[in-house]
Amino acid sequence: MIEFWVVVTGLLVGITCGIAGVFLILRKMSMIADAISHTVLFGIVIAFIITQTLNGFWMLVGAAIAGILTAYLVQLLHSSGIQEDAAIGVVFTSLFAAGVLLITLFAGNVHLDVEHVLMGEIAFVPWDRWTLFAVTMPKAVWMLLLVLLINIAFLLLFFKEMKLATFDPVYAASIGIPVVFLHYGFMTSISFTTVAAFDSVGAILVVAMLIGPSATAYLFSKTIKQMFIFSMLFGAAASIVGYYLAKYWDTSIAGMMAATVGLLFVVTLCSQKIIEHRRKTLVSKLESM
Repeated sequence: MIEFWVVVTGLLVGITCGIAGVFLILRKMSMIADAISHTVLFGIVIAFIITQTLNGFWMLVGAAIAGILTAYLVQLLHSSGIQEDAAIGVVFTSLFAAGVLLITLFAGNVHLDVEHVLMGEIAFVPWDRWTLFAVTMPKAVWMLLLVLLINIAFLLLFFKEMKLATFDPVYAASIGIPVVFLHYGFMTSISFTTVAAFDSVGAILVVAMLIGPSATAYLFSKTIKQMFIFSMLFGAAASIVGYYLAKYWDTSIAGMMAATVGLLFVVTLCSQKIIEHRRKTLVSKLESM
């Protein structure tokens, strides 16, 4: 039963991050995901200091505020003339460092240490359970299901608007679409996704799950809807394969999941290049006949 919940948690991480990562790739905002995955630590620690509890709801609230703050500060610095990549680097290193210092000063005796923050530990997920509606499941599963529903609801409500704001933000703003609201709403969903995956894969490795499956799906998807489907499939596959490889080699589960994401991307990219090379070779032969 323990292995079942670990696999389910990994699947939910892969699917949830797979959905959230699609528009990150399309909007060319991969590095902002890296920034938010670090700065949510600051929001989580602040939430713990204020409430003195590791309750999942307050963690989500703190993470959402930190994610919005990150997006706002990056946009503010970028608008003032600083290059976007430099703005991202300054904001996420500063807030992440502040979070690490706050952990050391005020949360050293709770299960919120730096190693837990960076790497996570999915093997411990089944032991921390919540009972809601007479159903008992690990806390991480409840949180991931909640965030998955939030991400799906956001897409169902604003899919057309997000698509238009992604590919032509000027036109979207000119016809009255709330581009700024969508941007910060999307950043909030990324923050929720990051903190929901916090216990499972850690603040650093969650970036691999957010970006890798979507980047792999981008290589051959013809439509955005196809990209969502393939991104979720790649995320789920990386979680399952990564778990069983980690079990076989007795190594880090989260690390192996992230490595599997990278392997899937490399294999897909190489396969695409080989197919493209063969197609060009065949076309050249046919033209020379």
